[in-house]
Order: sequence, then structure tokens, then C-alpha cells
Amino acid sequence: MKVYRVGDVSIVLVEGDITELEADAIVNAANQYLEHGGGVALAIVRKGGYVIQEESREWVRRYGPVPVGGVAVTSAGKLKAKYVIHAVGPVYGDPEGDAKLASAIKSALDKAEELNLNSIAFPAISTGVYGYPYRIAAEIMANVLKNYRYRNVKKVIVCLYGSVAYREFEEVFDKVFTSS
Repeated sequence: MKVYRVGDVSIVLVEGDITELEADAIVNAANQYLEHGGGVALAIVRKGGYVIQEESREWVRRYGPVPVGGVAVTSAGKLKAKYVIHAVGPVYGDPEGDAKLASAIKSALDKAEELNLNSIAFPAISTGVYGYPYRIAAEIMANVLKNYRYRNVKKVIVCLYGSVAYREFEEVFDKVFTSS
């Protein structure tokens, strides 16, 4: 675990299972249709309960597919969090992918602020089946987190699954957060 600071906000880098974390909201790396069939999304539904999938389908029925770079919110079922913020990241290779990934991260932070939350936990969005290299995803996330205008959020947890992801993010975060 490593802690970085942005004003009075703690940015905490941890290796582990995002479904085990205590945060007001956890972010799910979702697809546009909020069908949670693999990766982080499936782990969240397995741990939090099928209600998360049901609410996700209801969200899509009501509002349509979530745009890439956008978010949707559901309850967190049996998870320790109050909400799951489903962020839709881009597939690596999309010419506007980096901007869309930054947008997904910023949109999740905006939603947390709108809900008056104090803490939010992110996975490494788009690094699973969407193929983003850890280093590029880490650079985008670190820059969004460093430059974001926080109001209510006081703690951002970046939860990485596996030591390879953790080390890559740590290297990038060390550079971004120690340079002024």
C-alpha cells in the first residue's frame, strides 16, 4: 500500500480485491450494456449479489447503453460500499481511447461528488479484456486524479489485481505525484 496526496485528498494505491474494500462507492470497469459477465464486473456481481445486474439492466432499459467514457450508478447489494459506479472505458487501439479513459475516470469522480461521497475505489479500468497496457492506463489515471478539483471526496483508492499491475501503477504514480 502506498499513499499519495493531492491537497487534503489521499490517493491510496493497494493490491487486492476491490469487492473487499470499504469505500462509499466502488467503480466497476463496465461495458456499454452493463452486462457483467467477466473480470471486475463479474466479481462485483458475484460478491454483491444479482441485484447489481438487475439494476444495471434496468438502467440500460431506461437510458440506453452507457457511452464510452460515461458512467451509470446502481446500489452495491451486499458489498461494503453504498454504490457501484459503472464506468465504461475504451478498447485499447481506439484513436480517442486515452481521452475516453480519462473521461471515464473523471465521470466516476464527478458522480461521487454529485452523490456527496467521501471515498471511491477504482480498478484499473480498460486493462482487462479491453487490452490497455498498465503503464498507459496508470499515466492517464494518475493525471486525472492529480488535476481533479475535489470537493467532498477525501479518499481515492486505486485497487490493483495482482503484483504486476501494482508495480506498474506504483512506478507511474511515484513519478506523477512527486513532480510538481
